Parts: sequence; C-alpha cells; structure tokens
Amino acid sequence: MEWFEQARAAEQLRDWDAAIALVSARAECYSTDHSMHDNHLWHMDLLACAKRFSELTELALTDVHARRTLNRSLREQGMEAALHSRAKDGDRDALYVLVRLLCETRRTQEAHRAVQDFGPDDQYAHQIMARFRPPSNGTQ
Repeated sequence: MEWFEQARAAEQLRDWDAAIALVSARAECYSTDHSMHDNHLWHMDLLACAKRFSELTELALTDVHARRTLNRSLREQGMEAALHSRAKDGDRDALYVLVRLLCETRRTQEAHRAVQDFGPDDQYAHQIMARFRPPSNGTQ
C-alpha cells in the first residue's frame, strides 16, 4: 500500500497535485470494489481542498459525488452567489445547500424566494424551510 501512505503524506503537506494524482489513479465512481469507490470520494475531497472548483464543476455534470462536494465547498468558501447560480441552472442539491445556508443565517425571506424561484414544487426544499420555522404554539 505504498501509494496510500504517499497520498496521505502529500495530503498532510497540502501537496494537492501529488495527492490528487496518486488517488485519482485508483478511484472509480460506483465501483463494485469498495476501495476504488472510497478513493473516488477521497479524490473529490482532495479537489475541494485544492479549491479546484472548475474541475469539480466539470465532473459535477455527470457525477453526483462531485456535485455534492462542489456545493458543500462553495458553501464553506462563502461563495453564495455561485450556489445561487447553480440552483438557478437546475442543480437541486445547490438549492438545498443554499436554502439551508440562508435559513441558518436567519435570512428566511431570501430562502423562501430561492425556493419560489428555483423549486416551487420541490417538496424537499419546502421541508428544509419548515425545519427552520419557529413552532407556532399560539402564545406570544
């Protein structure tokens, strides 16, 4: 498993090029070999750590793991406008991440507008919003 130790060492040193090269050579999305699939998830995480958003964006066109990693990373980097754009383009995961972000930062009106604009019939988006509504118990 020499490659694995080399990849971990490169990751710890933040030598993203080396780590990505080592891991991606042994990665396969939805492989029947669980190690190959785990390496694929690791590869996506390494791309995010390296802030290789253009690569993740390209992969996200066909790879759900890349899409989720990209959206999570955009949120972590405070790139709300990019999430908004992805949601507008039809990325449902981006919509969910955006709505959570807006609700968690007490911008429920903006979250509501995003749901109305990009997924008015999306039940899950509405469920996310509902989790952040204060309970109405009839008392003030």
